[in-house]
Amino acid sequence: MAKGTQYYGTGRRKSSVARVYLTSGKGEITVNGRPVKDYFPFETLLLNLKQPLAMLNAEDRYDVVAYVNGGGFTGQAEAIRLGIARALLEAGEDRSTLKTHGMLTRNARAKERKKYGLKAARRAPQFSKR
Repeated sequence: MAKGTQYYGTGRRKSSVARVYLTSGKGEITVNGRPVKDYFPFETLLLNLKQPLAMLNAEDRYDVVAYVNGGGFTGQAEAIRLGIARALLEAGEDRSTLKTHGMLTRNARAKERKKYGLKAARRAPQFSKR
């Protein structure tokens, strides 16, 4: 990897969208201008976010800068994870390892829309006999 080269990947999950930039570095991760440990409140989200890097033993080879908006913590963490995986592909890392562990597949589950006549997507109003 040439010095100063930047790789880009976009990740989406639920209503979160993440723009992820990879550069050669020491493994620092920044989310919306803040260190990742300050941004995400749970350690499990941090582990989930770092999965693609851990799989390729690249945690200390790349610096990650992510800009994410929309959704909650979990959606944002998973969006960043997909963005990192896509950026790693662009950087020339092994595709088969990421693919077999499902890192390149977007999780398409999202909130179902509300239907008319109902209180929510499937929740019907309470039935009254009288």
